[in-house]
Amino acid sequence: MGANTTVTVDFGERSYPIVIGTGLLDGGFDLSEYVKGSDCLIVSNDTVANLYLDRLLPNLAGRDASSISLPDGEAHKTMATMQTILDELARTGAGRDTTIVALGGGVIGDIAGFAAACYMRGVSFIQVPTSLLAQVDSSVGGKTGVNHEKGKNLIGAFHQPQVVMIDTQTLGTLPDREIKAGLAEVIKYGAICDLQFMAWLEDNVQALLDKEPEALAYAIQRSCELKAEIVAADEREAGRRALLNFGHTFGHAIEHCLGYGEWLHGEAVAAGMVMAAELSGIDINEVSRLRNLIARAGLPTAPPQISAEDLLAAMTRDKKVKRNEMHFVLLNQLGDAYLTSEYDEARLHDICAASS
Repeated sequence: MGANTTVTVDFGERSYPIVIGTGLLDGGFDLSEYVKGSDCLIVSNDTVANLYLDRLLPNLAGRDASSISLPDGEAHKTMATMQTILDELARTGAGRDTTIVALGGGVIGDIAGFAAACYMRGVSFIQVPTSLLAQVDSSVGGKTGVNHEKGKNLIGAFHQPQVVMIDTQTLGTLPDREIKAGLAEVIKYGAICDLQFMAWLEDNVQALLDKEPEALAYAIQRSCELKAEIVAADEREAGRRALLNFGHTFGHAIEHCLGYGEWLHGEAVAAGMVMAAELSGIDINEVSRLRNLIARAGLPTAPPQISAEDLLAAMTRDKKVKRNEMHFVLLNQLGDAYLTSEYDEARLHDICAASS
């Protein structure tokens, strides 16, 4: 087992570490010091729990740990599912010193974190992400929530974890499709703010698809460093943090139109990033460079057949709509993103119509 890497999310007194390593499960990293009281509730799903629940328990030595298993998949990221966590906490008489531990991918982390934000007006929680997408993106920064029939992640709260523990060995059991979906969020970081990292990804994308440990460890570390820097400066998305939504306005609309779970989040974001680059009006060679990297990662570069009207309607319900104006994260050039409500409406319609 190699040395662990720690990335700090700097929120002053509320700062927390992201600990990245190999073999952290089975007691390789002591989580018990981050459990406020004597008990914790582990939230997972059947697939992940069967693989990792027993292996997580030694990391919580000396704590009274119970568990609950949720249905798997984006389609179950709902208030009804979160209610089962709240019901379990209430049934067992959990107090304000109870800690919720999210063991799973992004859906589990988002739901468990939201339950932690709501129960007794906020209890502690710990992130133990097991998918690449969760490790590089959703487990970091405190965004929690569930979907609504009118749009993705419309109901939620900012609630920071106490610690994020990333055991890269969990990626060994991750299906190839999930690895590819996670790479969409990794590519995003290069596209919006780190051209050198994007060049590294171009050189190493096959190693990442082959799950080579060193390549994955670096991609996860660099992604977490970039996200930690951005969210520490803008916790509640008042400014720069919005850049992390590159491709997401389109991507969320694709997910909504298809029905949650038909495409994975990363797949929709991948197509959305190409659409956002096209809307940016940057040099066609830069659009092609981004499109080619996304294609080499085995991800879609265009949405499936959806009418322009349906896509545009879904986008108007996005959380980034303010004063009835749609906002997009666009590119001045690769590695340099900005948020704006000023865009070419005719170009937007043409981009959406191209998928219909």
